[in-house]
Amino acid sequence: MKKILMLVACWCWAPWALAISPYLSGSPLPAADVPTLLGQVERKLQAEGFTVVGRHQPRGLVAYGSVVVTDPALLDAIRVAGGQAILAAAIRVGVKNDGSVSYMTPDYWGRAYLRERYEAAQPALRSVQERLTRALGAGAPFGGDVPAADLPRYRYMFGMERVDASRNELRGFGSFDDALRTVRARLAKGAGQTAKVYEVVLPAQQLAVIGVALNDPESGEAWWAGKIGPEHIAALPYEIFIIGNKAYALYGRYRIALSWPALGMGQFMGIARVPDLIHQTMEQLTLGETP
Repeated sequence: MKKILMLVACWCWAPWALAISPYLSGSPLPAADVPTLLGQVERKLQAEGFTVVGRHQPRGLVAYGSVVVTDPALLDAIRVAGGQAILAAAIRVGVKNDGSVSYMTPDYWGRAYLRERYEAAQPALRSVQERLTRALGAGAPFGGDVPAADLPRYRYMFGMERVDASRNELRGFGSFDDALRTVRARLAKGAGQTAKVYEVVLPAQQLAVIGVALNDPESGEAWWAGKIGPEHIAALPYEIFIIGNKAYALYGRYRIALSWPALGMGQFMGIARVPDLIHQTMEQLTLGETP
C-alpha cells in the first residue's frame, strides 16, 4: 500500500516533473520458460480487472515475451477521445526468462497518445497504474526519459515524424468495415511474414488497433529490437490501426524513438532502414490481393 500511495503522489507531481520514463520494472518472478511466465503475469493482471487480449513471443528473441491487456475505463476514455487515442488501448507487459518483469508507464504513453484528451483520461490512467502496481510491483523506471510537456508533440529530433504525421497513413478504403476486413485477412495469410497478436475494436467509434508480429528473420523485430535493446520488450508488438476508413501505422522514426527515447544517434543509424521496412510491411497488410 505504501508503494501505491507513493506512486500516486508521484503521478500528481507529474505535470511539474522534468521527465517521464517509458517503462517500470516489476517485481521479479522465479526464472522459468517464457510461456510459464506469461501465464503467471496474465493471471495477476486478470485478478486486477484487466482483460487479456494477446501474448507475444518475438520470433528470434526466445528469452522474451509480452502480454497485452486492456482496461474498460481506459477504453471508455479512448471512445471519447477518438482518433489516434486508440493507440493507448493496448497495455503491454514484458517478461524475460530470468524472471524479469516490466511494463509500460501509463502516464508516459497516455500523454503521447491521448494528447489534448490526456487530462480527461487521467482518472482511468491512474487506476491502470495503481492496479499494475498491485499486480506486478513498482520498481525503478527505465528506458530513458522525455519531458512530460514534450510527449504530446514528441519527435526524436527536428524534421522527424510526430504521432499525427501524414506519413503514418497507409491506405484508404470504402469503409471502416472494409479496412478491418482487409487487414484481418492479410494477417491471417501471413502477408509480409506477419501474424496477428491482438486486436481491440471499437466499432461504434470506427476505431481499431491490431498488434502485428514482424517475423521476417532479416528485417523483423528480432533483428532491430535485438540490436537496440530487447529489455524494452514492453514496446512490442508493433501495431497497425484504423480510424474511420483509413489504415495507419506509426512511422518508425516516431514509434521506435518513443519506445527507446534514450537511443543514441549511432544506434539509430544502425537501424536506419528499419522505419521504411516496417512501413512497407504494414502496407502489405492493406492490399486486397493474396501474398
